[in-house]
Amino acid sequence: MLARANINPLTRLATDYLNHYNEVIMLLEMLESCPEFTEDILGWEPRGYVEYFARSTFKDRELARAAWDFADPASRSELEAVIDHMNAILAATLDALRHDLSPTACAKLGTEASGWLKPLVAKAGSVINGEHIMPATTSDETGRQAMVDAVFERGA
Repeated sequence: MLARANINPLTRLATDYLNHYNEVIMLLEMLESCPEFTEDILGWEPRGYVEYFARSTFKDRELARAAWDFADPASRSELEAVIDHMNAILAATLDALRHDLSPTACAKLGTEASGWLKPLVAKAGSVINGEHIMPATTSDETGRQAMVDAVFERGA
């Protein structure tokens, strides 16, 4: 049921949450050619995981919200730390964009901020996908069996 809803059965977290960050990253990257996106970027607000799904059009948003309560505590904690880091970068970026910056400075800021955020989104995705619990590159039989055992232990 979880996997069909794009919720990782091991961590009980959904990658759909990362769309909240991917959308603002895309706008930041486009600032050079479309400085009018500054207003859209300034309208961005941080949203926690549960709040994001409460407002989301994601088909399985209720399942994602419920699964959060049963998510792997280590995964939740690590994801929240990455989210805090991304939110801090975005808060500083928004503060800077509120100043009367030149189009060149806005473009540079957008490029820099998106460059800082992309690896963090990738890290958040690896947390959501359980790669810190069991590396996806595990190729030996013992590693595969350990992953299967972990999924069954968690009742996925």
